[in-house]
Amino acid sequence: MRIVVAGGAGFLGSHLVDRLLNQNHDVLVIDNLYTGKEANFAHHRSNSKFRFIKHDITNPIYVEADQIYNLACPASPVHYQKNPVETIKTAVMGSINMLELAKENSARIFQASTSEVYGDPEVSPQNEQYLGNVNPIGIRACYDEGKRASETLFFDYHRQYGLDIKVARIFNTYGPRMDLKDGRVVSNFIVQAIEGKPITIYGDGTQTRSFCFVDDLIQGFLALMSCDKSFTGPINLGNPNEFSMIQLATLVLELTESRSELIFAPLPQDDPKQRKPDIALANSLLDWNPSVMLKQGLQKTIEEFRPRIRN
Repeated sequence: MRIVVAGGAGFLGSHLVDRLLNQNHDVLVIDNLYTGKEANFAHHRSNSKFRFIKHDITNPIYVEADQIYNLACPASPVHYQKNPVETIKTAVMGSINMLELAKENSARIFQASTSEVYGDPEVSPQNEQYLGNVNPIGIRACYDEGKRASETLFFDYHRQYGLDIKVARIFNTYGPRMDLKDGRVVSNFIVQAIEGKPITIYGDGTQTRSFCFVDDLIQGFLALMSCDKSFTGPINLGNPNEFSMIQLATLVLELTESRSELIFAPLPQDDPKQRKPDIALANSLLDWNPSVMLKQGLQKTIEEFRPRIRN
């Protein structure tokens, strides 16, 4: 197939591109390189089935496609809060332009939504029926509400135009190629531990996240895109094993053999205190269940981080 990956130069997008090319598809990456890096797909430059267009999806584009993956949006607080107006424009206007592209091509389109649509949840685990607890005017709203608006657009295009959509709500994901300075907890802890700097824990360290290794997540993407047309989502994709920030920091220290101390800082505004996906739907409909345990995934991530940190 001819497959467009918007945001294909990013962490998740580049891993998806690897898998699609391995399946012998023709892949076009569209990315404005705001957070993505050409280095993430440099190993495909000589592949005749790979193309790259530097383009911002807040502007319309027309290309031929059988499938479209919309992963284009800054996803870490450091990046999306740096330019919040651009973030919500990417979520809303970018989604409209990708949906229009899908409509023109009669293509199936995937939306990379997020667990942040649940906000700071009042229930745990979070299932797809939970409507969320989101602050619409907080510093995270450009991303949280932007992604909620994206979902609205996808389902309105589905109802109004019969568009073939798939919506995945992605929970915390980690792995090789994460940006070393993206401000996410896994990358922060690993970089600080390897550099021998204090590991910064925000809040008291009891807040939890559920960490999914990138290979597992991409398998979920592919399973969702290949399932029956009648199922649109939204569907949770994430690892339901829950860890506190102190547990994560302790494991990172062990795996890096670091002597970094733990220090504590105030919890950022609207930072969720708990995050745990209910993946019963993905398990039953997609036969999907993450298989990489946190320790194993962190080992692979640390191994890939070390040479980049030294450089």
